[in-house]
Amino acid sequence: MSQVHYVSSQRLSLEQIDQILRKNFTLALSEEAVEHIERSHSYLLKKLADLDQSTYTPNEACFINGDQQELVNQQQKNFLLSHAGGTGPEVPAEVVKLMLLLKIQSLASGHCGVQLQTIKRLIDFFNREVYPVVYQQGTSAALAHLCLPLVGLGEANFQGYKLASQHILEMFSWQPISLAAHEALALLSGTHFVTAYGTHTLLQTKRLSNNADTIAALSLDASNSNPTAFKPLLHQLRPHKGLLETVKQIQSLLEGSEIVQQKKQHVQEDYFSRSVPQVHGTAKDAILYIEEAFTTEINSVTESLVIFPEEDEILSGRNIQGQPLTLALDLLTIALTELGSTSEHRTYQLLKEDKGISELLTAGPDAVSFYTTSHQTAAAIANQNKLLCAPSSIQHTATAYGQDDYSSAGASSAAMNAYQVVHNLETILAIELLNATMALKLRRPLKTSYKLEELVKAYQEAVPDVSPDGLLHAVLEKTVHFLRGYQAEIA
Repeated sequence: MSQVHYVSSQRLSLEQIDQILRKNFTLALSEEAVEHIERSHSYLLKKLADLDQSTYTPNEACFINGDQQELVNQQQKNFLLSHAGGTGPEVPAEVVKLMLLLKIQSLASGHCGVQLQTIKRLIDFFNREVYPVVYQQGTSAALAHLCLPLVGLGEANFQGYKLASQHILEMFSWQPISLAAHEALALLSGTHFVTAYGTHTLLQTKRLSNNADTIAALSLDASNSNPTAFKPLLHQLRPHKGLLETVKQIQSLLEGSEIVQQKKQHVQEDYFSRSVPQVHGTAKDAILYIEEAFTTEINSVTESLVIFPEEDEILSGRNIQGQPLTLALDLLTIALTELGSTSEHRTYQLLKEDKGISELLTAGPDAVSFYTTSHQTAAAIANQNKLLCAPSSIQHTATAYGQDDYSSAGASSAAMNAYQVVHNLETILAIELLNATMALKLRRPLKTSYKLEELVKAYQEAVPDVSPDGLLHAVLEKTVHFLRGYQAEIA
């Protein structure tokens, strides 16, 4: 039986979100949330007739006398339809699921004025794995597409099939929601599209950051690197938090390695190898800032019109402005790109003829093609990542006849770039793991540390058919799949 997460005013952490997604929690509203939602909606209905129109223009807010419910519902539907102008590829189901979770969390705050039944239907979508079809291009359109199925419009993905939303409603005997005044605006405003992409990317980043340390340690040991650059004493003189964490992690991963204990012929390593603490550590520091930004956003109300029943206030500001996320996502893309660049270069170092193994790693024409081609793939992906680092946070375009004259137009591009780069990083690290494992094999009978031997054992069990005369694509796909399910131990 599925575990239940009760939506409430309690702060939602990234760890909780990860648990909800990975363990397929179902959602339900807490009693507190129900009370807040109903109070907010009742307050709004009472205030509509007397609302100062200078607070928000009637065309945007869709305010009509609540007695004309049929007309109200049609206007709300029209408002959703007029904003559902997304295009391009579909947003992956994993991100749409996050959008539903984040939108529910925000609407349940009691500051948005929507009906209880509207939020409950979004919860139904989440629990039944009904994922509305949302498109990647058109940030302002994304939430309109997410919410069209509420009224039986648009399409949704269900159990591998794309169906008209009306058919899905009929399948579950759900009636289309009759939207009340203002609901369309509350539904289609917010930063939940970008926040969902960023949250997904950040969850993958935290996993890959740890895996990058582990794979780097394996590469360094397999290439018989001099460990002097990782001595804690050296880094006490430059004590950046992430740097010290990385040094501690590398030291822990290499503890007990027979290769480390071997006498080294070279005094120091190349810059890329010696820079692992600095590059990986800086990425860790960046991740901390980005995690704080996104955790704040996840627990924020970002709708255009915000309701304060207790203070008797209805306020329109710019909580929907995406700049806090866009700047954080730009930084995330850069940090991920740097992790990928150092990984790619470590793979290059494994293939160089200066560590006593490369002539074996590339022995024979098949092996030369197999391992050097894998590195060429890593290099191509690393170069693509660098292009995706162009900052989106400085991009602003006036829209809506100049009314939206300072929109964070780069929000969606920043989210897409980070999403692409984190998946690219996963492939680059998988290629390094492939090459480092083979390099270690050529060091036998020497063993690396217990922790790294466990990694190698698990990898070889998952991908047993690595052979220079095999299909490289298949090996890379299996390696990526292995890495996706691997969680490195943190020292």
